[in-house]
Amino acid sequence: MREHGGMAPVPVVLDCDPGHDDMVAILLAAGSPAIDLRAITTVAGNGTLEQTTRNALLTCTLAGIRDVPVAAGCAGPLVAAPRTASAVHGASAMDGAALGEPDVATVDAHAVDLLAEVLRHATEPVTVVAVGPLTNIALLLRRYPTAAAAVGEIVLMGGTTGAGNIAPLAEFNILVDPEAAHVVFTSGLPVTMCGLDVTHQALATAPVLAGLTALGTPLAATVVELLGFFAARYSALWGFPAPPVHDPVAIARVIDPTVVGCVAAHVAIELTGTYTRGATVVDRFGVTNREPNAEVALQLDAPRFWALVTDAIATLGAP
Repeated sequence: MREHGGMAPVPVVLDCDPGHDDMVAILLAAGSPAIDLRAITTVAGNGTLEQTTRNALLTCTLAGIRDVPVAAGCAGPLVAAPRTASAVHGASAMDGAALGEPDVATVDAHAVDLLAEVLRHATEPVTVVAVGPLTNIALLLRRYPTAAAAVGEIVLMGGTTGAGNIAPLAEFNILVDPEAAHVVFTSGLPVTMCGLDVTHQALATAPVLAGLTALGTPLAATVVELLGFFAARYSALWGFPAPPVHDPVAIARVIDPTVVGCVAAHVAIELTGTYTRGATVVDRFGVTNREPNAEVALQLDAPRFWALVTDAIATLGAP
């Protein structure tokens, strides 16, 4: 077992929908000595389940991740019709570089069953990091409540306290499956929400990309190439000067909680609003008199965040 600063790494399972930023989240989780990555599971979101699973396997192939089981999960939300983000991530859900074929395969288990199995065998609490729609996690909590008792906390990328990115008040991951998000936020488990307020501070600027390029490894070069595509899409769609790399922020919160500043608040998921379905209603000031059910991330120490990402990619790309 790797140690960091004399401390044992945190057991983590990563549920994702790769996606460019999910790719970086996988690399950060696998390359950080602070994390013991027990499983990678996939869900439909940025692309179809077939696409997101393939992209997770391609990421593992590129980074030499051979000892982490990967399982495919839900192909659509609990209630709503599936929707993807090809306008942002391209036709493959991770366009921008020639990635070849994966040389790793999924295990013969549904993602929810794999997650339950990992939790059953855990001897200490496991952190669930969920950076796609929350369908797999909601089903885990409902189908395997005994196994779910081993969850130490859920750290998710999703939501916003203000403007959304797929609807005026809704962020993509939550709007794709708000019913699943409702299950997670009402589960009684500790939840940390890393929403757009904080992830829009994780910009892959020119100096950041230059630092990755300077690593001089094929893995780093591929990451830079993929983020170049991501940057072009964010510039065209939203006018961003550099692309926000959302999902690894949730991983960074686990590695070093001081990198991501949070406030306690009650978060409710809007399920029926004509214009507000999928909104994360964050009561920062206690006006509803409801007890906080989440830590809501608002500040990011961007230099330290990118140092974590760069170090992880350097580690995975080392000969």
